[in-house]
This record gives sequence, C-alpha cells and structure tokens, in this order.
Amino acid sequence: MVNDYSHLKDNLRRALDAIGEAASQAHRDPSEVRVVAVTKNHPPEAVRAAFQAGISLIGENRVQEALAKRGELEDLDVTWLMIGHLQRNKVRKALEVFHQVHSLDSMELALALNRVLSEGAGEGRRPPLPVLLEVNVSGEAAKHGVMPQGALQLAETVLERCPMLDLKGLMCVGPLTEDEREIRSAFASLREIRDRLEERLLIELPELSMGMSSDFHLAVMEGSTMVRLGTCLFGPRGVF
Repeated sequence: MVNDYSHLKDNLRRALDAIGEAASQAHRDPSEVRVVAVTKNHPPEAVRAAFQAGISLIGENRVQEALAKRGELEDLDVTWLMIGHLQRNKVRKALEVFHQVHSLDSMELALALNRVLSEGAGEGRRPPLPVLLEVNVSGEAAKHGVMPQGALQLAETVLERCPMLDLKGLMCVGPLTEDEREIRSAFASLREIRDRLEERLLIELPELSMGMSSDFHLAVMEGSTMVRLGTCLFGPRGVF
C-alpha cells in the first residue's frame, strides 16, 4: 500500500496551532520552536512531502535508512539530523549523510566523531559538526542517553577534547507514561540540566530537543526549541 501524504499540510497546521497554544500558555514566542519531521520507516516521498509543506529539518533514527533516502533526495535543501542511537562502528557512514547528531550519549562516541571528522579537517570539507547531548532524564533502562549526573563530564569532553564538534544543546525522550505531571517534570529536568551546564561551563546551549507526537505540547511549555514529530504528521509508520 502506498502511503498518502496529502493530509500532511493539514496535520502540520494542527501541530503548529498546538505549538502556538502551548507557547502562549508558557509566555513564549512560538517562532522559537521548530518542527523536526521524523521519517523513520517512511519512504523518500514522505521527506519530499514534508519539505513541500515547509519543513527543512529531517530526523532519522538509522544510518542505512537515511543513506538510502538521501540518495534519492539530493535536490532537496534539507538538514538531516541523526536522532537515534549511533553506534561507533557506524560513525563514518553517519557522517556521509547527517549534518547534525542529536543523540550524542557517550564520551567514546564523541571521540569517535571527532577523530573521523579530523581526518578531513585539512581538506576543508566541513565546519565543526553541531551536536546535542542525549540525556536519559526518565532513568528508564530501555532508553539511551547519558545519565543526568554524567552530562557535565560529557559536555566537558566535547568542549575540551573534540574541536570538530559544536555543542548546541540537549535532547531527551520523554517518559513512557500518560501522567502529564511526570512528563513535564522530565522535560523541566532537561531544561534545568542545560541551565546548570551553561552556568558551570560559561557557554550558551540554545537548543532543547524534546517532545514527540504524543507530548510535544508539554515540551513546549517547558522550553523545547525542537519538537520531533512523526506519527502526528505522517500517520502510522510503514516499513521502508
């Protein structure tokens, strides 16, 4: 069955309305929040539809899937974001497709990214890679991400040992619950970790990537600058 993305613009409009309402409740400017289209398990046509609807940030979870899609979409001026767990043995391939990595969760991964990027630094191939630290604010064993108490050490590693990485902020996945207070508490924790890192390291970390289709309105209330939307834009995932 071929996916029909004809309703994507309407779905995006509803999502933007919800972002605007949540931002208003938090006394924020809704323009501070950008939509990342999560196209996991959707075909290249989904990425093209998102771009035509006005979305230029494309989030993918798997390296091979992103490589296959980008090969068919070189004509699109989009930014490819790695938002899934990145294994160190796939770093080189990941850097062929992604413009940013939003799931940096370990010192070893940071050093591996920096090492591969440094190999081509003298050739002027690319500026430092924008990265976000993924923090496991919910403490759930099934989730990836550095634990909150390790965020400072990881940030220091990036700043002190990884000149080819450009630390922009933090990312998290909300807890698996329907309790809105618990969800908001997790998002607030990420914001507070960011604030402490900025104060301790004397840097600016403007980006907070938090919130998905089921909870992005809560994330916006707690300071999210990027919401990662898949199902609410494209419908149920297929198999790509």
